[in-house]
Amino acid sequence: MKPKSKISSIWNDSTAASSYLSGVSLHSHTSFSEESLTFIHKMFAFVPGLRQVFNYYERQSSLRGLELDFVRAHWRPPLQPRMAYDVELRQIEMLRLEALISITDHDNIGAPMLLRTIPSSRHIPVSVEWTVPFGATELHLGIHNLPSADGHDWMRRFAAYTAAPGEAMLRTILHELDDVPAVLVVLNHPIWDLHRIGHGQHMSEVWRFLEGMGNCIHALELNGLRDARENRKVVQLARETGHLLISGGDRHSLEPNANINLTQAVTFREFVDEIRVERRSHVLFMQQYATPWEQRILHSTLAAVTDYPEFIEGWRRWDDRAFHPDHNGEMRPLSQLWQNGRPPLPLLAAIQLVRMARSRTFSRTFSLAYPGSNNPHAELELL
Repeated sequence: MKPKSKISSIWNDSTAASSYLSGVSLHSHTSFSEESLTFIHKMFAFVPGLRQVFNYYERQSSLRGLELDFVRAHWRPPLQPRMAYDVELRQIEMLRLEALISITDHDNIGAPMLLRTIPSSRHIPVSVEWTVPFGATELHLGIHNLPSADGHDWMRRFAAYTAAPGEAMLRTILHELDDVPAVLVVLNHPIWDLHRIGHGQHMSEVWRFLEGMGNCIHALELNGLRDARENRKVVQLARETGHLLISGGDRHSLEPNANINLTQAVTFREFVDEIRVERRSHVLFMQQYATPWEQRILHSTLAAVTDYPEFIEGWRRWDDRAFHPDHNGEMRPLSQLWQNGRPPLPLLAAIQLVRMARSRTFSRTFSLAYPGSNNPHAELELL
């Protein structure tokens, strides 16, 4: 059956959701995800003076015998599972729709399994964003609605592949997932060369993956945290491969997903049938997607260095949510690694510089520095 992908934006059609029963939030992250601290290096391009402050702190750490390790170090998104669920719920309910929400942390199903212990949340699908090494690149697969009884067994299989990749093993796993009618498999942000191996080489591997295993991939993701130009390329890829398009907000901070799916389904299983069997999808981009992309990335990144006094004890300070190996190689919160319990002054200065990005003056300056970098009003006429 030929795929029927429809794309709308709330700024062009404020009534787009009026004829639907439910909104579907796909691909969002909670405190169970581990995110790379390499964002610090990206901030050098945005915040004047930050590189010099960071270099000073790196030298001082080395003198104390603690080498900075940005391979193992990571931060975790600020929202606990119920808080993350409620952020998505509120946005969908504002459209007067029933909410179907699939949380996909990196290689971890802890959040949906925890939420399902609440009787009123038993319907929440067990989902994950699986990190898949493939050839010279790395792909991210959104695996939605795993059978809850088998969820941990699937995770062990995913981890075994990630630790020792083999394409025959991957093909077997994907075919077995495809054999479960209730499971939805999405190739997330397929164009994004996450590890910067080179766009041509990355796309060569994406094509090889889709040519060999694309029949087990039920849709390609239009990502709410990637820019409109990249999403246009996903549309073209879907046309060339015959895949359906689907939403995926990729939320990491407090802002709800920048796109959702509109559906007549009232259960997640019915939605999966709509995608897999009926092969139709309606993606709605929300107003936040109209903000220039660089600003959205910057503000999402700020979540890593923001304190939230209203959160639970042990999760309020940014350095409670960031982790680094100690002298023995054990992962510990940064707050436990500081001398006297406070970050060194150079790092505090760097954090303050980053936090300045919230100011209205900085936002205006930033907009002038990156004019028209992402104009979805003009560029998101995708189909």
